[in-house]
Amino acid sequence: MGNATEWFDYGVYAAAATYITAAFFPGHLGSLGTMLGFAVSFVLRPLGGMVWGPLGDRVGRKVVLATTILLMAAATGAIGLLPSHATAGVFAPILLITLRVVQGFSTGGEYGGAATYLAETCSDRKRGFLGSFLEFGTLGGFVGGSAVVLACQLALGSDAMYEWGWRIPFLLAVPLGLIGWYLRSRLDESSVFTEVQTEEHPPTGLRVLLTDYRRELLTLAGLVVALNIVNYTLLTYQPTYLQHTLGVGESTTTAMMLVGQLIMMLALPFFGHLSDRVGRRPVWLYSLIGLAVMAIPMYWLMGRGIGWAVLGFVVVGLLYIPQLATISATFPAIFPTQVRYAGFALGYNVSTAVFGGTAPLVNEAVIEGTGWTLFPAIYMVGACAIGLVAWSFLRETAGASLRGTDVPITDEIPAVPLLVPAVRDPLGA
Repeated sequence: MGNATEWFDYGVYAAAATYITAAFFPGHLGSLGTMLGFAVSFVLRPLGGMVWGPLGDRVGRKVVLATTILLMAAATGAIGLLPSHATAGVFAPILLITLRVVQGFSTGGEYGGAATYLAETCSDRKRGFLGSFLEFGTLGGFVGGSAVVLACQLALGSDAMYEWGWRIPFLLAVPLGLIGWYLRSRLDESSVFTEVQTEEHPPTGLRVLLTDYRRELLTLAGLVVALNIVNYTLLTYQPTYLQHTLGVGESTTTAMMLVGQLIMMLALPFFGHLSDRVGRRPVWLYSLIGLAVMAIPMYWLMGRGIGWAVLGFVVVGLLYIPQLATISATFPAIFPTQVRYAGFALGYNVSTAVFGGTAPLVNEAVIEGTGWTLFPAIYMVGACAIGLVAWSFLRETAGASLRGTDVPITDEIPAVPLLVPAVRDPLGA
């Protein structure tokens, strides 16, 4: 519920991008301004990770998670109260971007903390299945945001949506945030964290992380390049791509995104469970290779009509889901307990800020400048190539215990399908 609240804003911002453009960035290059407003929220994510991550390793996961959700909900609700460009001139987009920065700072501690907490409290043998429900919440936020925008579009009509209706979804984030805060404030602290803090007192902090766990940080960062370029192209830039590049109508685009995201949500627990049986590495390998092979044909298909666009979106989404479903099981297990929150928050957010958050802006800029409508697919293929390099350094951790101060690793590698041979870690781990 808390994670859905955090990502509700991103779903609303993506679905309402055309209204935000009209309200804050009028003019020929308005879509680029809206994508910049999206990308800038990621500028503060690494700083947020540097602040919230080490804090979560010192004072606990629960306190940080309860704090970040309040910040996110307050900033999102405030967007719904902002004056438009017609009222406040240049100050309107400045205020919007300021609030997006606040959101980015809070999200810098949100996602790593939620994944870390869930990984540490799950059964080791069911971490993939149970951890997939964090992403169920993520997509739930996207779906909730798209559904609210669609409902407003159908109830109010286009003119009212452009004038004031776009504000309603943002204002709904406030009660959702309060519910999420209440739920998180009543959680028990992670026993894995508590044991290490009370018994071993190992060194923590960014210096330890950067000195002793560079391999782990780089492995995570490389995987996140693939993960988030696909994620933010597929789930955030896609409405703008369909409307401005392919000429699909507003309500049709929102409905199509909603259906595709619902199908992806239903597939999440399946792939999470699959990773518990065969391991994280084979599941990631299937996804990375599948996207590298199919992204270009599917984006070509999207340009052939509405029905083909739905099919292409669903196929790419289902190829991407094995990565999304196993984030909570794979990424926290890369690090030992004493630097787990900081390692996840820093590695994830730096890579996301550079590659993920800028993906809509890069896609829009290239298409605007060159007219190359297949560029988003090319971008995905390049990201998957980087992900495959990082994958070769990923240790298998399915079923491994996350307790203690050593880097987790599976003692017994799960059975792997015959089509994917078990590849040993190149460094001998």
